Amino acid sequence: MTEPHRETPAMQKYSFENARTAKAFRIGPNDTNYFALLFDEAKDRIENIFVVEIFTKGGATPPNEHAGAHEFFYVLHGEGIARCEDKTMPIRKGDALLLRPGSEHVIQNTGEGKLYTLTVMTPNEGFAELIRSGQPVELDEEDYRVLAGL
Repeated sequence: MTEPHRETPAMQKYSFENARTAKAFRIGPNDTNYFALLFDEAKDRIENIFVVEIFTKGGATPPNEHAGAHEFFYVLHGEGIARCEDKTMPIRKGDALLLRPGSEHVIQNTGEGKLYTLTVMTPNEGFAELIRSGQPVELDEEDYRVLAGL
């Protein structure tokens, strides 16, 4: 299969990415989640960010909130819990969660393997820059299998 012709973001009418070419980052050296960056302002000149967020076994986000952004999680694989303010709910493959601005939240992997979510923040609110400032990581074969739907 040939790779699609890549034009500059200003010229093209679409953007294309896949797991084998996506850049991946871990924000902090001790973080238990990392991000496969799909689309963002730096690469695609859009106001939001699309990533696959990957949580290692037992991994979680730190408690956080976003002043003006909505954050969306769609569980692609695995299971965990989502806590928003004082409500905790189980999440698993096929579940979707939308968090509104100002809501403190945590996503935690409670499954036997990794937890994978499609995560979208609208608008970006500095999230892409935070991710890109982190440590580059390589996706492993398990990540590629899950992201390919195998």
